[in-house]
Amino acid sequence: MTTRKLCLGLVAAVLVASPLSGREACAQQVLRTGVDATFAPHAMVKLGGGLQGFNLDLGYEIARRMGRKLEVEGTEFSGLLPGMNAGKYDFILTPVTATPERAKQMLFSEGYLDTDFTFVEKKAAPGIKALEDLKGKVISVNKGSAFEAWCRDNGAKYGFTYASYGSNADAVQAVQAGRADANLSASSVSGWVAKQNPLVKPTFSIHTGFVWALAFRADDKAGRDSISMVLKCMKKDGFVARTAQKWFGFMPEASNSAVAIAPGQGIPGMDGYDATPAPLKCS
Repeated sequence: MTTRKLCLGLVAAVLVASPLSGREACAQQVLRTGVDATFAPHAMVKLGGGLQGFNLDLGYEIARRMGRKLEVEGTEFSGLLPGMNAGKYDFILTPVTATPERAKQMLFSEGYLDTDFTFVEKKAAPGIKALEDLKGKVISVNKGSAFEAWCRDNGAKYGFTYASYGSNADAVQAVQAGRADANLSASSVSGWVAKQNPLVKPTFSIHTGFVWALAFRADDKAGRDSISMVLKCMKKDGFVARTAQKWFGFMPEASNSAVAIAPGQGIPGMDGYDATPAPLKCS
């Protein structure tokens, strides 16, 4: 077992008896993670250097409460999950949509935010009002994302094609340049994009029932459980909901996964969920 896994396991083991001693034991152990640094407002480059966004706030608060340092690498989304599985990252901080397919290959924390999909179009476009309006259109998406998977699964059904780009910013630019009719991304991202760019607008939303969660390697239950406990506490005291309001402009409802706390560890109903009751241990 690696030193990193021993450290995460120690935190999980002593958290019940003494949260502080667990943190002290691993205080110098760096948590390594990665984000898609073009996925505003979840992660983006600051003008003066460094990264900022909803998920950065989430990650740094998790590390602070664990008494750890957080090392964040900005890269393309398509390289994050392979990097985690290769041991480069301890977990993935960028938004990862938890799906049954992914849950067979990795472990998830419980969801920290509900995610719906929203189309962004040029301001002058008539606007997509129903999925049937997609016929004959080209949809731009971020390569390797859940939005790409949705387009792949539904393109033939609704008669549209899609083009994948290395970043969502490039996918939005394809709409502005006329290479695509609409961009599909998360509702939070689409709202942010339209707020920053008066040339585009958010239109039709798809209610998915999915959530965003932190992703871990399939063999790292100790790491998942220790970080997930901190996430639960951040939900309980309102940190996650307040951070959502800061970046997205809305306060999540009580039923939203930014507020609701799962009784066990992981996402109920998906592979990797541990239904053993996980009482909150918050310092």
